[in-house]
Amino acid sequence: MKTIDNIPTSKIQRASKLVQTGAKVGVNYIKYYGNKIVNGEEEAKEQLNKDNAEDIYNGLKQLKGSALKVAQMLSMEKGILPQAYVEQFSLSQFSVPPLSAPLVKKTFKKYFGKNPNELFDQFDLNAVSGASIGQVHLAKKDNKKYAVKIQYPGIAESISSDLSLVKPIAIKMFNIKGKDSDKYFKEVENKLIEETNYVLEVSQSQNIVDACRHITNLKFPNYYTKFSSDRIITMDWMEGIHLSEFTAQNKNKNIATKLGQALWDFYMFQMHKLRKVHADPHPGNFLVSKDNELIVLDFGCMKEVPDEFYTPYFELAKQENISNPKFFEKKLYELEILREDDSKEEIVFFKDMFHEMLSLFTQPFHQEIFDFSDAEFFGKITELGTKYAKSTELRNMNGNRGSKHFIYINRTFFGLYNLMHDLKATNIKINNFTKY
Repeated sequence: MKTIDNIPTSKIQRASKLVQTGAKVGVNYIKYYGNKIVNGEEEAKEQLNKDNAEDIYNGLKQLKGSALKVAQMLSMEKGILPQAYVEQFSLSQFSVPPLSAPLVKKTFKKYFGKNPNELFDQFDLNAVSGASIGQVHLAKKDNKKYAVKIQYPGIAESISSDLSLVKPIAIKMFNIKGKDSDKYFKEVENKLIEETNYVLEVSQSQNIVDACRHITNLKFPNYYTKFSSDRIITMDWMEGIHLSEFTAQNKNKNIATKLGQALWDFYMFQMHKLRKVHADPHPGNFLVSKDNELIVLDFGCMKEVPDEFYTPYFELAKQENISNPKFFEKKLYELEILREDDSKEEIVFFKDMFHEMLSLFTQPFHQEIFDFSDAEFFGKITELGTKYAKSTELRNMNGNRGSKHFIYINRTFFGLYNLMHDLKATNIKINNFTKY
């Protein structure tokens, strides 16, 4: 894979790269209008989505950082984005051009005052994998293997300016209006800043490992502070294949269910017992060992679940509460889905909308055992997402809805559901986590 010798770090450089990408998208639209006449609307639209997705992804992967992280987050929105975008943006999960060897050495020298081969007996300057914020290298010391994650230079400093550049796109995509919409962008910005704080990541990673290592069929790396710094993390090297590779080739339903139960228990234990959750559930953060155990990596994105959000959120996961109109409306206000300044039309619309969504999305919590391989259930989720994505009525209303905590909690559940479905996990015991 081609390496990168430098990353645009100034606001002007990064804005210029986005402008170049926008120009390519503009050309694609010109081609689209011509193709539509020759090949028809459907084929032309499919080609437009494919061309745009490729050009946008290619632009973002050169910027890395929060710009690429947005692509990673959007790749999980399988019910909203066209498939071409999901496929391209999914590459940001674990397939991104790495830094060149000289840039790796320079980064090491800056934070340790030494070259990597002075700290380790062996250090592979070719990255094993790269994502939005950092890349991973294999190192050895005293016959032990380590994974060393190096943060891309300048990423932490560019977060705020990157978000200001993508903010107009997000506002349009998610129909965000209103004077207090900045709370959502601030939540994302704060989380991204946390993800670049590798000292914090090492601390919370080891805390989660210590709290969850007793869960059956789960494995975690240990973390090493003496080989870590503000921008470099060293952990155990974990042998396994990416979860997406496993799901593509696995034919054994029992193993799929075993891994799915471990994954579900891990998330439910965090959510209900720790009230702090690994909020980045994409395939690049999970491996499957040769013993068919689930290996969990990368705890940079952790989300606290405060009581004032946790309580009404999970009260609305109960079927009897969804079916109680007065109680249901009260909880919608507590979760900031309904607002005091709403019109009667908005109250009716959003009550009906969230009743429909929650009645479907909370179905796993209404049963003791759930089949996440159920294509009909996931088909309905996709249909519902598409329905409201295309709703002109919703577009004319204030889409600025819900507590800021929804951003990462919903991301966690959508990602978890998708992983469970990709695994084709059946017979999952929903409340199994209570035994831990």
